[in-house]
Amino acid sequence: METFLNDLDKVFEGNEDYMVLEQMIGDVKVVLVGLNSLIDFPKSIQALENHYIKAESNTDFKRQMVIHPCKKGKVSKDLIQSLLEGKMIVWIRGEREPFIFFDTIETGLSRSIEAPTNDNILQGPLNSFSEDISMNIGMIRKEIQSSALRSNSFIFGTVQRKKVSLLYRTDKVDNGLLSKVTHQMESNRMMDLSNLQDITKMLGIPNKSLISYFYKTELPQEVQKSLAKGKVVVFLDRFPFALVLPNEISDMFFLENDRNFTFPLMIAMRLLRIAGALIALILPGLYVALVAVNPEMLRIELALTVAETREGVPYPAFVEALLMLLVLELILEASIRLPKSIGPTITMVGGIILGQAAVEARLVSNLLIIILAATTIASSTIIGFQNSLMIRIFKYIILLFSAIFGVVGLFAGLFLISAYMSSFKVIGFPYFALRGVHKSG
Repeated sequence: METFLNDLDKVFEGNEDYMVLEQMIGDVKVVLVGLNSLIDFPKSIQALENHYIKAESNTDFKRQMVIHPCKKGKVSKDLIQSLLEGKMIVWIRGEREPFIFFDTIETGLSRSIEAPTNDNILQGPLNSFSEDISMNIGMIRKEIQSSALRSNSFIFGTVQRKKVSLLYRTDKVDNGLLSKVTHQMESNRMMDLSNLQDITKMLGIPNKSLISYFYKTELPQEVQKSLAKGKVVVFLDRFPFALVLPNEISDMFFLENDRNFTFPLMIAMRLLRIAGALIALILPGLYVALVAVNPEMLRIELALTVAETREGVPYPAFVEALLMLLVLELILEASIRLPKSIGPTITMVGGIILGQAAVEARLVSNLLIIILAATTIASSTIIGFQNSLMIRIFKYIILLFSAIFGVVGLFAGLFLISAYMSSFKVIGFPYFALRGVHKSG
């Protein structure tokens, strides 16, 4: 036993949270080993004592406990991994082998269930996923009380082991989709996963697309809707959101929470989001096309008004729009990265003071400021931050085509973007599928 403890001491040498504790459990003397940063020792000892109380004798207690013995009392990789995962090693005096106590009470290192921070909800359940996979799966179980719901777990990595859970409904899931995802997970268990790019690589998905292969959400009701449509859901350990496969264009505009409103209001909100995406895509390019290339398409009164707003601006409309769009992107990125206490202040300074100063200095026109404000607001109506980023990138393509070819270029840019999105597939399923994944035999 002393050799075993000495070997453990060498492995965890220099770790101040490594703890070896001798304890009497009734008439039985035990040695407890674990990391007190992960284990709640008082509660774990209480759980061990409860096992002793339920046992009819000391022999029965030992027989109950040694159900997960460590192989020949050696310090193996599995034993070390169990300690790193928050399990407690117990050695009963007089026994030849220690055992892993699987009823260990871990310290609370995860947040409790809280209101969503990224996906704001009106008139709906105010709960969101946390960093704990078991808690997240439990929330889905609450939403879907059906024996058809399946949850499979996989452990990935050699250096940094990560748990990944795959959820699906056997009565809804497409068998081809499930087999592809399961095969990739089984084949790449040695990969270390620490971010979404690693998961994309593990699933064998190309990682060079502007369109996300996953629909990311922190709302259990959205996962419930996706599972009912035959999709699969992936949870990564310590990530407080679900990854839904495959992603589709309807996820950009339709929320399950919309159904908590009357049907006309639901349709109105969804149409508003679609209009917001089109406005964010088209408006900057339309401004450049009508001002710089095709001013003859405007009524004479409107053309004179636009020309008057640009009086004194020293560079072309394309350069004017591009510079202000880039400044706006910097403001948006700064408002995300800065602390919440000063983020709104920076946004106000950048959006109001900087814009007004640029107009008064005759660097940009008043009309462009209005267009940029409308574009920013419209892009924020889209569901999902990554979808909003995608639209923000696509608008530069349309802006460039509009600056070269005018209104014809604007339509050409829209056509190319539509063609790209319609040809995009996620694990064999088209991005433009509007009714989810259908179960195949």
